[in-house]
Amino acid sequence: VQMISLSLISLNVLDLSFSGQSDFAPYFYDNGAGSSNGNLALFSISEDTSVGTHVYTLNGSDPEGEPVTFGMTFDKGSRDYFSVEPKSGNMTLIQTLDREVQDEIVAFVTITDGRNKVVENVRVFITDANDEKPEFLNLPFVVDVPEDAASGSSIYRVQAIDRDLGSGGSVTYYLQSTPSTKFTIDGHSGVLRIRAGESLDYELSRTHFVTVVAKDGGGKYHEKYQVMTSTAIITINVLDTQDSPPLFVGTPYFGYVYEVSVPGSEIFTVFAKDGDQNNPNAMHYSILSGSDGFFIINSSSGCISLTSFPVQLKNELYELKVKVAAEVGPDGFSDYSITTVTIRVVDLNNHPPTFYGENGQQNRFELTMYEHPPEGEILRGLKITVNDSDQGANAKFRLLLVGPSRVLRVVPQTVLNEAQVTIIVENSSAIDYEKYQFLTFKLLAVEIDTPERFSATADIVIDLLDTNDNVPKFSSEFYIARIPENSPGGSNVVSVTATDPDSGLWGEVKYSIYGSGADLFLIHPTSGIIYTQPWASLDAEVKSKYNFYVKAEDTEGKYNLAEVFVTVLDQNDHPPEFNQNFLEKTMIIGAPVKIEAVDEDAEEPNNLIEYSIMKADPDNIFDINTSTGEIKLKPYIRSMEIVQNITKQKDCRWSVVVQARDRGSPSFSTTAVVKIHITEAVSRPMAAFLMQSRDNPMKALGLTVSIITVIVLVTVMISTIMYFRNTKSNRITPARRIIRRRPKEQRSWTFRPRFGQSDQSFGKFFIDDDSSDNHNTNNSSPRAKPPAPSAPVLPPPSGQDKDGSGISSALVSELKMRIEQKINEANQGYYY
Repeated sequence: VQMISLSLISLNVLDLSFSGQSDFAPYFYDNGAGSSNGNLALFSISEDTSVGTHVYTLNGSDPEGEPVTFGMTFDKGSRDYFSVEPKSGNMTLIQTLDREVQDEIVAFVTITDGRNKVVENVRVFITDANDEKPEFLNLPFVVDVPEDAASGSSIYRVQAIDRDLGSGGSVTYYLQSTPSTKFTIDGHSGVLRIRAGESLDYELSRTHFVTVVAKDGGGKYHEKYQVMTSTAIITINVLDTQDSPPLFVGTPYFGYVYEVSVPGSEIFTVFAKDGDQNNPNAMHYSILSGSDGFFIINSSSGCISLTSFPVQLKNELYELKVKVAAEVGPDGFSDYSITTVTIRVVDLNNHPPTFYGENGQQNRFELTMYEHPPEGEILRGLKITVNDSDQGANAKFRLLLVGPSRVLRVVPQTVLNEAQVTIIVENSSAIDYEKYQFLTFKLLAVEIDTPERFSATADIVIDLLDTNDNVPKFSSEFYIARIPENSPGGSNVVSVTATDPDSGLWGEVKYSIYGSGADLFLIHPTSGIIYTQPWASLDAEVKSKYNFYVKAEDTEGKYNLAEVFVTVLDQNDHPPEFNQNFLEKTMIIGAPVKIEAVDEDAEEPNNLIEYSIMKADPDNIFDINTSTGEIKLKPYIRSMEIVQNITKQKDCRWSVVVQARDRGSPSFSTTAVVKIHITEAVSRPMAAFLMQSRDNPMKALGLTVSIITVIVLVTVMISTIMYFRNTKSNRITPARRIIRRRPKEQRSWTFRPRFGQSDQSFGKFFIDDDSSDNHNTNNSSPRAKPPAPSAPVLPPPSGQDKDGSGISSALVSELKMRIEQKINEANQGYYY
């Protein structure tokens, strides 16, 4: 570099000699180690520096003060790790660093003033960061250790390296602890040892797996302290050695000697294997004690045999001590083991259970008893014994009773050798003669613990006797009957049925009836047929509903009741009837007149009436409502002029023949002649009222008398009250008192003519408390509700009435306006 610089300087000097002036090359500042600017002298950077970090600033100057620019180049084929900003000299890291791959970077830094350029060769040192984990060598770790290795002995050495420097490159070892670990490791050397006080056993565990952890000394990485670890599995195979005694397989051992066994019969075979299974030896068997000379064993196979007949055996149970030893060589045996073989002398299961009665072996038992015995009662008529001649478990069996569920139960349920069988009633209601005349059960005895499971059965037949335990029962809780009216006496109404499931006389039922509605009816005592009395006459118009009780009773007085409902069906036996065959009506033009007929039948459609005009004079003048009987003029007749044009009669009295027909089958009808006087409504309501009432003058007179009576009563009441109040006063002389009454709520009085009741009711007035009834149903147009009239006051002094009709002028003058108002309201509904 110095040579290049000298050559450049010489060139510059040469150039100056030619140009006649000096031009010096720029130069870097040498700020020394640890500086962050200058010429990168002894500059170092950590390998965990992030890409894009500003790491250094190139700095220099030009002697002439010319501006300088900076640059950096690398050898061909090497990576560009840094980039430099030409003007500022800021150097930025552009590649990831890894000290373990490359620990220094060689680069060329340049500075130029535009004419002169200086190049310097620099080395950038990469410092270590703790970024590497320890790495195990010689994986996988597999160790073979004999099971007799001494406690604390070394069995393996693990090794791991860490490529980091300093503490980050140091490695220590430890084992991941488990509760049953048998091993330990030296933290610095990695030597694996058997833990003190522990030993290996091939027969218990042939393989051990140990997890070893390698940990570095820790260090900084990205300004944070971290410790890095690695793990590996050490597989430790335990090798077998000849150190375990033989083992018996399948203990405990039990053998059996049966009564049919013979000398030489094989009783049982024991089996043992060498505890050292890696290289097993042959087994040698022998009997130490307990055989009493009756049993021998094969030394190589372990088969135990009988040496005499079973009848010669003195004990029922023998316990043999059997020894097994492993042959190590021709000179002797290794460790041995001893076990016990229990041999039981047992009876042969060759007798099944057997049932016995009073006369010996029996498989059918019969009993006669009444139905519904008390629950818990013992069936003492059954004497049953069961027996099994075998011994021990062969004579143990279970008793079962098979038949209708939970009716009877058997005691005892488990038997050893012999027992007396008891049958107990469990459900009394199920022992019912009406359901079963006899009951059949199977008594079953089955051995419990034997492989043969011998069994025996016996039939139990119970014949039941009947008792009177039922009451008669009707087929229905109530009976509904219908009978036409006018039916002759003795007609059948309904038949009731009751049954008694008891047998014989207890099942016979007799019927009777009683109750307030039973006077017109009789019942046959055995058939249950209900009929009417011979003299009975049923009339639906008089009474159409009857109800009474019917009783069913057996011979011992047990009975049941049912209710009978009888409906008398209406017959069309009454024709419609008018109150008179000749009727006179006054008809105001625009208002109908009503006729009415009555049918005395009790039910529809017999009492429903339809009206029709049979004949009219003149014809085609009137219409009639078929349901209500209202007669009105044809719609085109709206004035007396039209009436007078139709007929030349001045009095306008026309005749109509009206027919009333019911809807029964057969249908009845009645006719009546209606004389109708046609008139026109007068302008004055009072006159109209008098005109309408001229056919019934008593109606107007009665109304007048009623109003006068009410006024007189009110006057007397007021006078009486004032008298008593003056009497209670303490003053001697009469005092003038002013009585101020509280205003009472106005009570509306509605005078409503009701047409269509009868010809006598035409024009009759009714007094109602609810003025809302003034709305006429035939007039659908809304109108304002008229103000309620005030109560009538006392009439003025009597005089002659202005109309000359004979009615008190005082009453007329007082009520005239109110009556006219109500009549107008009533009549407006009938105008078209």
